[in-house]
Amino acid sequence: MTTAPAARPAAHPAMILMRIRILHTWIGLLIAPTVLFMAVTGILQIYNFHEDHPGYTAPALLEKFGRLHKDQVFAPDHHGPPPGFHMPAAAGPQGAPEAHEGPPPGEDRGPKPAVALLKIFLAAVGVGLTVSTLLGIWMALRQGQPRLTNGVLLLAGVAIPVALAALTG
Repeated sequence: MTTAPAARPAAHPAMILMRIRILHTWIGLLIAPTVLFMAVTGILQIYNFHEDHPGYTAPALLEKFGRLHKDQVFAPDHHGPPPGFHMPAAAGPQGAPEAHEGPPPGEDRGPKPAVALLKIFLAAVGVGLTVSTLLGIWMALRQGQPRLTNGVLLLAGVAIPVALAALTG
């Protein structure tokens, strides 16, 4: 007499959710420092605080952070193309005048009101992402899970991008 193999009992939905929650916590702690960096430097870039302007000189650290955010290189921007960028060959015939870029003469060149509103909205998104990420870190570190694992993941989330950024400069 042969017996059929016993069917494996299905995992309880609560156990599946618990495992997903743990995985979510671990992934969140690992990427949270980078999310915070990108959110904060993104807000600064929306208003061009990482670039020099007439009457404003950007602090060197903000320049470096802006370049790290945009070009993945931790060095001040010397107003050149990003590393690895190759200028494509000119499309027009040799000696042809370059095409004029921008609005036609006589058209308003100032930013549209929608640009200011979009900047405000995107800055608010950056603030919301920053607050949400900080709350997530706080919640993760307060959980009853092994706090050592959570702390190690958070420290790794800081150390890995800092080490990689240091190698780019």
